[in-house]
Amino acid sequence: MIDVGVVTIGRNEGERLRVNLRALKRLGVPAVYVDSRSSDGSPEFARQLGFEVVVLDESRPIGVPRARNEGFERLLECHPEIQYVQFIDGDCELQEGWLEAARAVLEERREVALVTGRRRERFRDRSVYNRLADMDWDGPIGEIQGSYGDFLIRVDAFRQVGGFDEGVLVSEDCDLCLRLRRRGWVLLRIDAELSLHDMAMERFSAWWKRTIRTGYGYADGAYLHGRSPDRWFVREVLSILFWGFVLPFVTLSLAWPTRGWSFLLLMGYLLFYWRRKRYAASRGWNPEDQKLFAIWMTLAVFPLCLGLFVYGSRLLRKAPKQIIEYKSIQPSNKNATRPSLETKTK
Repeated sequence: MIDVGVVTIGRNEGERLRVNLRALKRLGVPAVYVDSRSSDGSPEFARQLGFEVVVLDESRPIGVPRARNEGFERLLECHPEIQYVQFIDGDCELQEGWLEAARAVLEERREVALVTGRRRERFRDRSVYNRLADMDWDGPIGEIQGSYGDFLIRVDAFRQVGGFDEGVLVSEDCDLCLRLRRRGWVLLRIDAELSLHDMAMERFSAWWKRTIRTGYGYADGAYLHGRSPDRWFVREVLSILFWGFVLPFVTLSLAWPTRGWSFLLLMGYLLFYWRRKRYAASRGWNPEDQKLFAIWMTLAVFPLCLGLFVYGSRLLRKAPKQIIEYKSIQPSNKNATRPSLETKTK
């Protein structure tokens, strides 16, 4: 597949990146690794395996969209014959057979700009947060509105929309998808194994920060595109504001004058829970996962709302956008305490 190349990005991914790069090495396709100033020796390891490496300088803000854009440009500079580029994150392992399956779709259907597939958690049952992520990746098959960061895209389509918007630090992949759809392109999720992802999340605090980050992304998307006919993320932002702020605020404000009867308003969260559980059931998930998903999605409205306020605060203060970190540095040596990632698990 001389017309397919890969861009993988990372920052302090440690052993997860080693798995990522070894998998790409086995595939034998042109690939570029872009490093966002890691302190764990990631660039050196990539060079040892023979990869082209781009280390982002600090002349401009460092972020995922910039890393992907610079990786794309370096890949095409080294291999101008490439027509399709696979983007993948450093905590994922690209699966054998994926590139062939995705490329076949793009070859057959010229109106399709981007193809994604099944991303799964490598250690799904290691923590509740990994299970939640695995359910989040399990999107419907067929035409889609947006995608997470693992996908194969046409070079021409990527260039047509100017690549990733480097001012969008969260949900940059959804922003790219929106701009592609505006140009008339079709986006697809196919029933093929794309990647194994390692969330490596075992603490509530990490989940809380990641969910704040998601709320921040919703706010940014609505601010940038909410006034367009797409009304991008407006519905999500209004829902988060109602459930995460308006309902509890009204309940507490009326508690004294109503002698506590206002707390009955909190029964509304049962409706929210039921709707999320019904959605989970429609996805065909087992009853335990349905309940788990509904409980945590109900809880998530509060950190999501906090993310909206963080974004709004920075906007009012005209402060620059910042990445909300939730990951810790992963061990990068073979004697690390975490189990080896070389063993695949479902």
